[in-house]
Amino acid sequence: MAKSSPKPVAELTFEQALDELDALVRRMESGELGLDDSIAAYKRGSELAAFCQARLAAAEQQIQVLDAENLRALDPGSLRGAEP
Repeated sequence: MAKSSPKPVAELTFEQALDELDALVRRMESGELGLDDSIAAYKRGSELAAFCQARLAAAEQQIQVLDAENLRALDPGSLRGAEP
C-alpha cells in the first residue's frame, strides 16, 4: 500500500497544521519510526512549526491593529450598571 502524499502546508488551516504536528511529535517520541521516516517527519514537522508560528505572528499583528483602532479611554458611565 503506497503512502499518500501529505497536503501542502500552505493549504492547511492553523488547526490542521497543529494537529498534524502534534501527531508527528507523538509518532517520533514513540520510537515507531525508522531513521528515514524520522528524518522525513522532522522535515515535515519543521515546515508545520514554521507555518504555525507565521500564522500566530500574523494573528498577533491583526490583534494589535484592531486594538489600536478600537482602544479609547474608558468612560465608567457607559458601563452597564455603573453608578454615577
